[in-house]
Amino acid sequence: MSSSTQNVKPSLRVVAIGGGTGLSTLLRGLKRYVAAPAAVRRASGESLLNAQPRSGSQPANLPSLIRDLAAIVTVTDDGGSSGRLREDLKMLPPGDVRNCMVALSEDELLLAKLFQYRFHHGDLEGHSFGNLFLAALSDITGDFAQAVQMSSQILAARGRIYPATNSDVTLAARMDDGSLVHGETSITASPHRIVELMLSPADAKPLPAALEAIANADLITLGPGSLYTSLVTNMLVHGIPEAIAASKATRVYIGNLMTQANESLGLTASQHIEKILDHCGTNGSRIFDYALINIAPISPTLLDLYARGGQAPIAPDLDRIRALGVEPISGDFTLEGNLLRHDPDRLTQALLNLALNRP
Repeated sequence: MSSSTQNVKPSLRVVAIGGGTGLSTLLRGLKRYVAAPAAVRRASGESLLNAQPRSGSQPANLPSLIRDLAAIVTVTDDGGSSGRLREDLKMLPPGDVRNCMVALSEDELLLAKLFQYRFHHGDLEGHSFGNLFLAALSDITGDFAQAVQMSSQILAARGRIYPATNSDVTLAARMDDGSLVHGETSITASPHRIVELMLSPADAKPLPAALEAIANADLITLGPGSLYTSLVTNMLVHGIPEAIAASKATRVYIGNLMTQANESLGLTASQHIEKILDHCGTNGSRIFDYALINIAPISPTLLDLYARGGQAPIAPDLDRIRALGVEPISGDFTLEGNLLRHDPDRLTQALLNLALNRP
C-alpha cells in the first residue's frame, strides 16, 4: 500500500463481481481494509468455542479504507452439493455464495469452519454444512437472497453478498463444433471450446440492491475467475453490464494467471477481455478502465504441473489491451504453493491504489 493511502479516511464503496475460487481470494484481501463489525470488535479475545485466530484478520496497522464492500456472485453451478440441492429443493446453487460468505467472515470464528464442513458419510455425504444451512434458510424465508444476507450476519461478514440474479437460471453454450451444450457441468466437461455462452431464461433480472451497489460504487472489479462460467455468466444478467457501463467508478478487470481447459486455452489477456465485451451487449460502451495483468514468471515446478492439463501462462499482450481502451497495470500478482493462486494482498493493494489515486 502506498504511503498516500495510509492517512485516507474510509470512504471507498467497492463492488467485486465473479465467482469460484477467484472471487473468494479477492474478497479475503479486500475485507482486511473494512472495519470489523461492532459486535465482533466488542467480542475480541472471546473467539467462539475457543477457536484460535487465523491469518487474515485485519492487522492494527491496516487503514479501514473501505466503508462498504459488496460481492455479486454467479449462480449457475449445477454440480456437486450445489447441483444436488438445486435439483432436489429447486433452489439457487449455494456453493459459490457460501465460499464468499466464509471469505468475508471473521476468520477466528469457528462458524466459518462450520460453514465449510463437508459430510463424509451417509445420505449427506458430499454436502457442506453451509449449503444445507442456506437451503434451510431459503425454505424458511422463501427468498434465497434474503437467506444469504441473514447467513452473512451470522458469520459477521465484512460485506454484503448478492446473487447475480434470484431467478433459476441455467447455462447453454455453443461450442466450436456447432453443438449446443446445456448446463455448466456438461459445458465444462465438453471436449470442445466455448464460442458463445447463453443464459436461460435470457431475461433474468438482477437484484435491485445489486444494481444500487454498482451505481454507488467507487471501485468495481470483475475477476479473477473462469472466463465463461465465473465471469461472463454475470454479464449475461441484463442490467449488470449496463450498470457497470454507466458507472463513474474505477472499473478494473483482474486477469487470470493461467489458461483453462475448455474455457480459455490459447487466449491472450486481451482476448479474455474481448470475450467478456462480446457478451455484454453494451453497444461498445466501456466497462473497464484498467486491467491487472500478471507478468511475473512462474516456477518451473508449477508450470510443469499445469502443462500436464494443457494449461499455460496467459500471454500479457499489453499493447493490445491498450488498443481496447483499457489501461493495463502489470506486476507480480502470484502466490505459489501446491497450486498457483492470486495473491490477495497484492491484488488489493493495486486496486486500492488505483481507486484512491485515480485522477
